[in-house]
Amino acid sequence: MKTLRTLLRLLRVKQWTKNAVVFAAFVFALGDRQQDLAAWEFWKVALAALAFSLVSSAVYVFNDLKDAPQDRVHPIKKNRPIASGAVGPGRAWGVALILLAAGLGGAWRLGPELLAVLGAYLALQVVYTLGLKRLALVDVIVIALGFVLRALAGAVVIHVKISPWLLICALMLALFLGLCKRRHEKVNLAGLGTRAALDGYDERLLDLLIAMTAAAALVCYSIYTLWPETVEKFGTPWLGATIPFVVFGLFRYMDLVYRQDQGDRPEHILLTDMPLLADVALYGTAVLGILLLR
Repeated sequence: MKTLRTLLRLLRVKQWTKNAVVFAAFVFALGDRQQDLAAWEFWKVALAALAFSLVSSAVYVFNDLKDAPQDRVHPIKKNRPIASGAVGPGRAWGVALILLAAGLGGAWRLGPELLAVLGAYLALQVVYTLGLKRLALVDVIVIALGFVLRALAGAVVIHVKISPWLLICALMLALFLGLCKRRHEKVNLAGLGTRAALDGYDERLLDLLIAMTAAAALVCYSIYTLWPETVEKFGTPWLGATIPFVVFGLFRYMDLVYRQDQGDRPEHILLTDMPLLADVALYGTAVLGILLLR
């Protein structure tokens, strides 16, 4: 049991929640009258999300191998399996290679388009780990592009068109979460040597960028739901009724960052904060209800 828990921590299974973005194209295409999509194709999207999860876990292992010295002086990351010595480098490399083979092999079976997107994600993350993560602002942009590739993967695996507005929403929301994380690190961990890019950040600039990206995400989503083309595609103007859920989600997350000094682990917040969990559940129910019962 202890070995299993260590393996799950090494793979950062909790961060697999990020791959829920892969399902976005399926959800919105399912109600699109202009696209021929069957409900049974959900399994393709689920397998694509699994492939992304396996490859992303391989990247996390690679990242932890590279960052072990810095992680050992971090108050939380020092407990990661590699940094703490619970998993040796040789074993970690073996796990990473198995995950890569399984993830890329699964993507290849699902189609060359998905393999190309997943390959681009892998290349981007490797370059990020080897150097880009040390550059302020560039680091969060690279992370955000990973979410855009996730959303794109969900579209190519079922051969549907995804709205550019949804891709922009994914980009802005990912930037928002990444900047909130950097702000927490800048306030609480600056000077400890845990992340080289922190020296290039300013707290006031981060506050401005967080506000900008939150506003941009909200505006882009609002435009998408109310755009005449969207109304025509789905045959309903009621997608705009989901905007309040997005507003609350952004407000709640900012409350956690600024009033409760959280934001360092977005995946943990999204899995444990009850108001956010309820908001996400209500949002998902509303979207599915509007698209399927129109």
